[in-house]
Amino acid sequence: MSTPIPEFVHDATITTPIDLHRGGCRCPLHRRRLFTGLLAGAAATAAWPALAREGVEVGGNSKFTKLVSAEEIEGAAAAQYQQMRTEASGKKALAPASHPQQQRLQAIADRLIPFTYEWNRRARDWQWEVSLIGSKEINAFCMPGGKIAFYYGILQQLQLSDSEVAMIMGHEMAHALREHARERMGKQMATQGVIGIGAALLGLGDVGRTVANMGGQLLTLKFGREDESEADLVGMELAERAGYDPRAGVTLWQKMMEASKGAPPEFLSTHPAGNTRIRDIEASLPKVEPLYVRAPRPARQFGPPSLRNSAG
Repeated sequence: MSTPIPEFVHDATITTPIDLHRGGCRCPLHRRRLFTGLLAGAAATAAWPALAREGVEVGGNSKFTKLVSAEEIEGAAAAQYQQMRTEASGKKALAPASHPQQQRLQAIADRLIPFTYEWNRRARDWQWEVSLIGSKEINAFCMPGGKIAFYYGILQQLQLSDSEVAMIMGHEMAHALREHARERMGKQMATQGVIGIGAALLGLGDVGRTVANMGGQLLTLKFGREDESEADLVGMELAERAGYDPRAGVTLWQKMMEASKGAPPEFLSTHPAGNTRIRDIEASLPKVEPLYVRAPRPARQFGPPSLRNSAG
């Protein structure tokens, strides 16, 4: 006799305040989006020069990240992530480890995570987590420190293939790896005069006081298109190295446009959408397809939840 799957509610309303969106857009994806900060503009100096490598080239992180403690922002993210999980669990909307779609997300994350270490040396020590949240919202995110969440709605409504899930997951991981939220907060602090930027870039000044209101800052960050473009490239490479088809990026965005009914998907609300976005993805395929050709394929193939019921 098979063991019954614990009750899992698929249409809960999650009220934990995790909206870090850029504001203004009202299309479905990332309406409650979390921790995907703005890449500093071209004037920001990279922390180290880009090295020649196979795959995509995006350069080094901005020195603005050094204005905020990585430990502080990762700690704040972990606390907020746990708060969300606690709320979801109380509403029976936190998928158990035995749920087929939770197993699917965990399996895909397990394949991608080893390829994150090259992008951020801290990633090897992150306590990576993957949660499936029972909500109809079309949403997914990865918080600083490797805290990943997918809402049931994005898997069911978009009927995502494993490769499409990997493209989204890689994109979200890339935001955490490239420390976009930390960078954006650093820019805000410098702009607002919280720390003298010259002293901060030299490692001077009291940075401790800059994180006192971190929770509030994490809830009000605004985002731009450069970080989204960068996350696309890094995320695509992560997925291909893990053995997922890079062409899924095209079908993924076709589905997102359909779900958004012609509006720019909130997933990338400040980035060019539609055919322009697909052309950008197609133009990047030659850089990563050789990685996919050589990559071992996943031993197990999963599928999306049924549209007719919520069994898995």
